[in-house]
Amino acid sequence: MKLVKLIANLGYGSRKEVTALFREGRITDADGEVLYADDKVEHARIRLDGEPLDPPPGLVLMMHKPLGYTCSTKDAGRIVYDLLPPRWRARSPALSTIGRLDRDTSGLLLFTDDGALLHRVISPRSNVVKVYEATLAHDLRGDEGAIFASGTLMLESETTPLAPAHLDVLGPRHARLSIGEGRYHQVRRMFAAVGNHVDALHRSAIGGLELGDLPVGQWRALAAHEVAAIFGGG
Repeated sequence: MKLVKLIANLGYGSRKEVTALFREGRITDADGEVLYADDKVEHARIRLDGEPLDPPPGLVLMMHKPLGYTCSTKDAGRIVYDLLPPRWRARSPALSTIGRLDRDTSGLLLFTDDGALLHRVISPRSNVVKVYEATLAHDLRGDEGAIFASGTLMLESETTPLAPAHLDVLGPRHARLSIGEGRYHQVRRMFAAVGNHVDALHRSAIGGLELGDLPVGQWRALAAHEVAAIFGGG
């Protein structure tokens, strides 16, 4: 791919605007030598105004999603894309969230421009387990774990029961729930089905990938072994 197209696809501007960056000598290699649009240079050695380019296609990010942000690009309020560099909205292929977290849920959110990877993560056949920590409005009764693990729990308006899920009780009103499905507002609806209400919800892991100590509102690119950890590798 020609450098002008590569850089335009990363969201730095239209091809015309990127061509102007070349004419102005603002695109160089790592040694400071001015590059031209037809040059062939490794991505990692390209500099714009002395700074490395954004990661190439095949990007996978993890974000610590804050409360109050939605994953839709069309929402009128705050959206998770506001927390990324503005030019990233113009990347081609586009950067999309892998699944979603609702406005009132915080925690681990993944992004990628790799459509095949996105569908692999969310596919039921991959059985990628998502781990949530829930703070509840009422004390746990004690039978929730057995109900969630039964594989017979039916949510309101659903026609098929939920797959078995694993519950760890962390306190009278605090629990960790591991689910392999991704139905609409599933965790909140599961607790509602047993007579409770989720006051706060946080996703801490997807597969073998944990959020760790990434600060709220921050993001970072994942290395190949971290992507593999989603599916149990690493």
